[in-house]
Amino acid sequence: MFQNALICLGFLGSGCKKASVTQNQTEPVIHMKTKFRYLFIALFFVAPVYPALAQSNVVSIAASGNQVVLSWPAAASNYFLQSAASLSPAAWNAVPGAPVLVNNQYEATNPISGSQQFYRLKLVVIPAGMALIPAGAFTMGDTLDGTSDAIPAVSVTVSAFFMDTNLVTYSQWLSVYNVATNAGYGFDDPGAGKGTSQPVQTVNWYDVVKWCNARSQQAGLTPVYYTDTNLTQVYNTNEVDAVYANWTASGYRLPTEAEWEKAARGGLSGQRFPWGDTISETQANYDGETFEYSYDLGPNGYNSIGMVGGQPYTSPVGSFPANGYGLYDMAGNVFEWCWDWFAVSASGGDDYTANSTDPRGPASSSEDGRVIRGGNWASAAGGARCAYRGIAPPAPNPRFTAGDNGFRCVKGL
Repeated sequence: MFQNALICLGFLGSGCKKASVTQNQTEPVIHMKTKFRYLFIALFFVAPVYPALAQSNVVSIAASGNQVVLSWPAAASNYFLQSAASLSPAAWNAVPGAPVLVNNQYEATNPISGSQQFYRLKLVVIPAGMALIPAGAFTMGDTLDGTSDAIPAVSVTVSAFFMDTNLVTYSQWLSVYNVATNAGYGFDDPGAGKGTSQPVQTVNWYDVVKWCNARSQQAGLTPVYYTDTNLTQVYNTNEVDAVYANWTASGYRLPTEAEWEKAARGGLSGQRFPWGDTISETQANYDGETFEYSYDLGPNGYNSIGMVGGQPYTSPVGSFPANGYGLYDMAGNVFEWCWDWFAVSASGGDDYTANSTDPRGPASSSEDGRVIRGGNWASAAGGARCAYRGIAPPAPNPRFTAGDNGFRCVKGL
């Protein structure tokens, strides 16, 4: 079965000097030699790839001024658009920017370069234990309660990425940690957990970043984090603030704050929580305070599911329903480390500008802290909101490593 649908665009003169199609077991390959005078559009796709594409004329391509516009059905959400200047050899790159949903069709634009371009919709194979978070714009923050951490509400666009469906468990942490410590990695803390299926906690920012690199290397992927600007020295020991990320690497990393909030919202817009505007202890592991928040349905006090086994009152991952993207525990249980340094805007809220794309936070923090998101088992309902922004020092600190903070990984497509 073919793994890709190919869409090919070239600039042709008096005709196509040569156009042939060859096929192999993984994808169709189209070779074209061209002269560059007129716009020629050729569509080629394979019906068995995806039911949403198994019709004629469902993928369209057209010129609009100095842009080419491509569109495909919204149902084909597990594809993403790539382009290449040649097919021999092909060097496929993601088309910059996120597609926009218009009339139940995804639309993407790309500049016409004056030379031939080939496009394909690449089938996304979702890694085991992860979920695909689709590209697109969303409203970061909200204006529901006027809290400073949620304003201003701004439009932010993020590229598609994969995210762990569950928090990293203590068992998963140890499986990577034990190998890494015998391969040159150094950690401040060994981590802790109430059980193998409980989230790991007592981990600081430096350690989880190093752990992401170790997980990548053990999976045969390219690490994301380095200690030099040339991206040659893999970050694997000590407490280093000047960490450089290779955002195109295939390995695991922490989500940016923007990625985390888009994922937490699960496709919803303008809601307090991943599922809606109210919260109860049947939906998340948090500390109920119905007398404090009108949207807290309680009951009051710590969630009984977390009290089993004593403090910290964490609960087994995946104990509550998933959000619209299939992610568990995006509210409560343990705070989740993000990549970003914590900073505030002039209004005291999010430090992102409207219409920004793939923001990665400030270069430093006057607060000397990294962002944590999602709330934990001791948080009241206000701290479990999608827009709630927390801060914790990246270095070891009993206040922020004793059962409060955990994490989950993301990776690029």
